[in-house]
Amino acid sequence: MRYRLTFIAGLALGYVIGTRAGRERYEQMKKSARQFAQNPAVRNTAESAAQSGRDLAGKAYHAVSDKVGDKVPASVADRVRSLRDRGRNGEDDWGTTNT
Repeated sequence: MRYRLTFIAGLALGYVIGTRAGRERYEQMKKSARQFAQNPAVRNTAESAAQSGRDLAGKAYHAVSDKVGDKVPASVADRVRSLRDRGRNGEDDWGTTNT
């Protein structure tokens, strides 16, 4: 019984120490990620990639709509239109549902 109690106490102590160290490491990684995301070069690259994606989505929509004609659903047309307008007002409705 004495060995079980010692084992359980050691297990509990190891858990507490491990979670405390894990939390500190998590906070350290979170701080590093935040600093990385706030780097101007990273932000410019991300915005450039987003703009390129918007441009390619618009081109793809036009290529598909030329081949398909008027069979493109209105919801898709509205979302592509809002995607093109996103560069102007900073919002889009991708992933939302129209109710």
